Amino acid sequence: MRPVDLAREHGLSTQAVRNYEDAGVLPAADRTVHGYRTYTPLHAQALRAFVALVPAHGHRTATSIMRAVNEGATEEALRFVDESHGQLLDDRRTLQAVEAALGDLAPVPQELGDTFIGPLARRLGLRPATLRKWEEAGLVRPSRDPRTGYRVYDAADVRDVRLAHQLRRGGYLLEQIAPLIAQVRAAGGVGPLESTLRDWQARLSARGRAMLKGAAELDAYLAARDL
Repeated sequence: MRPVDLAREHGLSTQAVRNYEDAGVLPAADRTVHGYRTYTPLHAQALRAFVALVPAHGHRTATSIMRAVNEGATEEALRFVDESHGQLLDDRRTLQAVEAALGDLAPVPQELGDTFIGPLARRLGLRPATLRKWEEAGLVRPSRDPRTGYRVYDAADVRDVRLAHQLRRGGYLLEQIAPLIAQVRAAGGVGPLESTLRDWQARLSARGRAMLKGAAELDAYLAARDL
């Protein structure tokens, strides 16, 4: 089997196949008397496994998995797989926490105009020191008046303060609130964030399905190596 025969199945270049062999993704190929590489069905299955593992675990981890298998370190390869599954589980738990936090939020009224720390604190029944503490924790990022140096909270800043206030009353810690506020800020509000969360969930589901496919192809490769 020639490099082009392996490459064609996956729409790869022959150079990519050679690079994968050099990186340890594929087992070393035999050479003809003229120095040309010759591949076998085992190499073809190795490439199928790698191509399936990349969307599941990322290029670097997929490479580490295949290199470990080809070096005879199967347990190390399985450890890489387990660690990647653990990361996916952590990502799912983070998503669930964010969704739960959003579910606890009351509607945030639209704010108009800018305000300073004193009036904002009085409006929400907070102390200015609390708002300064939240700023230090990254929950809110007011600008500064260029003439006086006073903090100026625009409509988005007030929204973030209101969200933080609601979450604090719900029992959330500052370190739990900060990532949520960052998500809201990046999405441009709570409404757009709901779409972001759906996309996030879809990506996690796609990765989970990819892990199933990657596991099947990797198992087939391990079985082929045992023959």
